[in-house]
Amino acid sequence: MAAHAASESRMLDFETHAAFFSKETQQKSPLDPQVFVAAQGAPAAVGPQGIKRSAGLRNALIADAPALPVMSASGQALDMSLGAWLSAKGQVILTPQPNGREKVTVVLSGLKPHGRYSLFENHFDQKPVGFTPLDGNGTDNNVVANAEGKAVLTTVSPTTITHNNAVLVVYHSDGKTHGKMRGEIGIDVHHQLIARP
Repeated sequence: MAAHAASESRMLDFETHAAFFSKETQQKSPLDPQVFVAAQGAPAAVGPQGIKRSAGLRNALIADAPALPVMSASGQALDMSLGAWLSAKGQVILTPQPNGREKVTVVLSGLKPHGRYSLFENHFDQKPVGFTPLDGNGTDNNVVANAEGKAVLTTVSPTTITHNNAVLVVYHSDGKTHGKMRGEIGIDVHHQLIARP
């Protein structure tokens, strides 16, 4: 029985949210809609995903120099380089449960050491795209990376993850989780990794 259950598990690789977003929205210059770099003289503006950014900032481009420090839309330093931000990676293992729920295990590396993260579910079948805590209630979907920037978390999704959904890893730059909410996108929470079946 255990061998049969294991064979039903699916393993997906995460990709950066920046790459996923840029492909989905056909950005001419692939970018991260939720992290920013200094740009002298740039006016305050509203960027992709409706995020208002302060003057002197622009969206980080995937092709920017990896050593550039990244910031929030308000100019708050995230205390990491663009290269470090984009180097996060991992896998998600999805295992259907007999009750229609799904066990979700994520194995992550390249995170900010001691950074606080949460798992959310994208709902692509909603307009606009909806987001809910992966565990359904926002209590068992949070993890803090260790000193090496690694993290492992297992939780249970109320439903099976399909192509209409995705597993989303969000970074809380304010160091706080926000229960059923992600936080203020681009300000204190930033989508970092995504895996869509």
